[in-house]
Amino acid sequence: MNKQALRADILLLITAGLWGFAFVAQSAGMDHVGPFTYNGLRFPLGSLFLLPVIIFLKAKGRLSADVSLKKGDQIRITLITGAVLFIAVGLQQIGMIFTTVGNAGFITGFYVVLTPVFGILIGRKTGLPTWFGMVFAIIGFYFIFAAGSGLSSVNPGDLIMILSAAFWAVHVLTIDHFVKKINPLILAAGQFAWCGFFALIAAFAIEPFVGAWAMRIAPDFAVQEWATLLELIQLAAAGTGTSGSNTFSSIAAGAAVPVLFGGLASVGIAYTLQVIAQKDAPPAHATIILSMEGCFAVLGGILLRNEEPGSFTLLGFLFMLLAMVITQWDVIVRKEK
Repeated sequence: MNKQALRADILLLITAGLWGFAFVAQSAGMDHVGPFTYNGLRFPLGSLFLLPVIIFLKAKGRLSADVSLKKGDQIRITLITGAVLFIAVGLQQIGMIFTTVGNAGFITGFYVVLTPVFGILIGRKTGLPTWFGMVFAIIGFYFIFAAGSGLSSVNPGDLIMILSAAFWAVHVLTIDHFVKKINPLILAAGQFAWCGFFALIAAFAIEPFVGAWAMRIAPDFAVQEWATLLELIQLAAAGTGTSGSNTFSSIAAGAAVPVLFGGLASVGIAYTLQVIAQKDAPPAHATIILSMEGCFAVLGGILLRNEEPGSFTLLGFLFMLLAMVITQWDVIVRKEK
């Protein structure tokens, strides 16, 4: 392996690690703020992180010629991708109210299997690896859902995560369609900004009802008493001089690390590293390494959220990992040109 490929593999491994541990940040963030408030804070941070990178590359003449795309078209493209991203991450964040970090990481990875299946609907062809991957994913779901106690106790968060994975697959196909017309970094920064904008609107309009809804559909799950965006604004207006755990300063201090990690590390840094690394990484390496995201999520859940996945769940994770790798088998065995 040459030095460039080794460097790219290391960067991809860091990317997978940041994305995996981001599930921990997403879970921890809702100890303090609501799901839409969390997304409404972290995605604009990721967008702002990419702006200096875009400005620097543009000054160096290293952005592709598609930056000449009209501003109106750039706004339209980033608006569409940002809207799909908002739905995917919104469902993911709500699903994490009920499920574990490890489950969230591996079930989200189901989008790898769904993407080529959804591609059929727009005229793309797929091969046997996709269907073998689907079989392994279904087996994985059985073990994750059953978790040793039968399918009658399926976690509602896991079901929401499957729906989120479906929208992640739609997002991948949407990105694949538009990335041929616009620079990927500009696309990323724009869609992150729109996603954050939509999340802030949802934080005002929907978030006050999410906690009550969650307790109603799954009363056995402990839903954190997070602060909604409106409550945060009211606390900020009231000042930080009062004592207690529900002051603006205490909530902000608790949410700061999860928001910063979720915004800067997961969204901004990890995406930039992925773009840099995949220029030199063999496709097989990229496919396998990025599939490790779920493994890092499980590790983070064990180390930082005191999760203890049972043998059934771990077996389900193994089948899900195999499903992701098998689905991408054509990419893995494809010879480099």
